[in-house]
Amino acid sequence: MLADKDILQIGRETIQSEIDALSAIKDRLDESFVRAVDIIMSCKGRLVITGMGKSGIIARKIAATMSSTGTPSLFLHPAEGVHGDLGMIVKGDVCIALSNSGETAEVIKLLPLIKRFKIPLISIVGRVPSTLAERSDCVLDASVEREACSLNLAPTSSTTAALAVGDALSVALLEKRGFSADDFALYHPSGSLGKRLLTRVNDLCHTGDSVPVIDNSKKVSDAVFVMSAKGFGCTAVTDSDGKLVGIITDGDLRRGLEKYKDIFSMNIKDLPLKYPRTVERKALAAKALQIMEEFSITSLFSVDENGRPDGLIHLHDLLREGIV
Repeated sequence: MLADKDILQIGRETIQSEIDALSAIKDRLDESFVRAVDIIMSCKGRLVITGMGKSGIIARKIAATMSSTGTPSLFLHPAEGVHGDLGMIVKGDVCIALSNSGETAEVIKLLPLIKRFKIPLISIVGRVPSTLAERSDCVLDASVEREACSLNLAPTSSTTAALAVGDALSVALLEKRGFSADDFALYHPSGSLGKRLLTRVNDLCHTGDSVPVIDNSKKVSDAVFVMSAKGFGCTAVTDSDGKLVGIITDGDLRRGLEKYKDIFSMNIKDLPLKYPRTVERKALAAKALQIMEEFSITSLFSVDENGRPDGLIHLHDLLREGIV
């Protein structure tokens, strides 16, 4: 029976084997990679990615990554392709075929149709001298010295290598297209990622009568009433023109009790108020969260073009929406 330390060593050696394989592939990238990117960029249709077995699983992932980064893509199962699904491939498409051996029968059977439609073929192979490589317009060498599997049989380093090449293509295409964070958000509207990229302060902030605001001509006791009524633990302070000039928080009141004999009877304008951190209503909600975390605060006011407070967003609003 293997001891714990032996199991740990096996795990580390496996990962190191894959690191070594990736390092070798990085050094082998050449003009063929640039040509592959150019071919895909010139595609008028979709990017069709195919592979059998473990290579098929990697092909599915590459297709998903491409689609989410601005390159319309789909996965074609090669065995199902030769049994009726070849209609998925049309003129104007580009095809990427994955095969470690370069001789996968199901993939090779697709080649006549690909060639008949004059569809550019990019192959990601583990053996460059192979049928698939020879019939491809562009070949990306993803060969590995050996699998991470101790038997040198289970697809491990080879599938990691193919996936890395696919990711490299996706990122290169993303950069060449000038794909932005806003573009990325359009393809990820759901989940925490979509919320971080799409939700803006204006979607979550409190406005109108719900915003705690008090004129600096009032007394501190009046500010306490406003803070209690609105329930945010703070209030914006404005001047006679309604412009934001400061903020009073629960913490300010606690510190004031220690410093002043009767703070509640004082005029607000006599307090040493600080101008608060603010955020634009059009800013991403994630930006508001960043400001809160950086300055250890829980609320941010927004101001209009005249400097008047017109909204407030609280940390609880962000957490409730899943902006984390």
